[in-house]
Amino acid sequence: MSANQLTLGGAFNISLETNIYQVQQGDESLRNSIIESYQPFIKKVVSKVCNRFIDQTMDEFSVGLVAFNEAINQYQKGQGSKFLTFADMVIRRRIIDFIRKESRQVRHIYLDQTKPADENAMEESFIEQKAAIDYYEEECRINERMDQIESYQTLLLEYGITFDVLSKHCPKHADARENAKVSAKKLVEHKELVNYLKKKKQLPIKDLLQFVSCSRKTIERNRKYIIALSLIYIGGFSALKSYIEPELESVQ
Repeated sequence: MSANQLTLGGAFNISLETNIYQVQQGDESLRNSIIESYQPFIKKVVSKVCNRFIDQTMDEFSVGLVAFNEAINQYQKGQGSKFLTFADMVIRRRIIDFIRKESRQVRHIYLDQTKPADENAMEESFIEQKAAIDYYEEECRINERMDQIESYQTLLLEYGITFDVLSKHCPKHADARENAKVSAKKLVEHKELVNYLKKKKQLPIKDLLQFVSCSRKTIERNRKYIIALSLIYIGGFSALKSYIEPELESVQ
């Protein structure tokens, strides 16, 4: 039986999401069973972020376990993604935070070391180490961005949108794109509009018009683009925020 067909408490064919909601109601035995069953998934995600094999004895794996448990606590019904997609994102973020923290500690340890007799050698060594750490952190940022793009692509598919479709529906004019960004930002500021979007998988055009200056025709024409932008906010894809923050001050 696969992890996705996890049989717990004598119940068959219960979705993982249903089990997660049961755990959130206080079933700690079920929580432990889920965490144990999904250890291969956790190891796979952690290994991918670290770009090397990770086993259960390593600190990174422990961070992944804690992050998976955090995802169980934070997952919300109807948030627009499956639990494993959400858990994947939480684990990746926590591992990246852990790596950054470790990198900062390496800096402090090095700086606290006794100065060598050859100060030029010390300076060269420090520059080399700093360059290596900076390169590593940049690689982490790139990997985080790529991981978020992958998760974002999966979320878009739940709304019937692909990157190919999105490119075809992207407004050609800059002012139209900025208006779409403003519309998306207004949508996510109102919980009832977000809930409608998640539940219906459709843009709440009528209600959204109350908060924007665009015409209904404009909103309808850019419907898929606005949905896509809104999902970046909703999914918490911080690495993609440059695509959604309005830039033109004249656009309201």
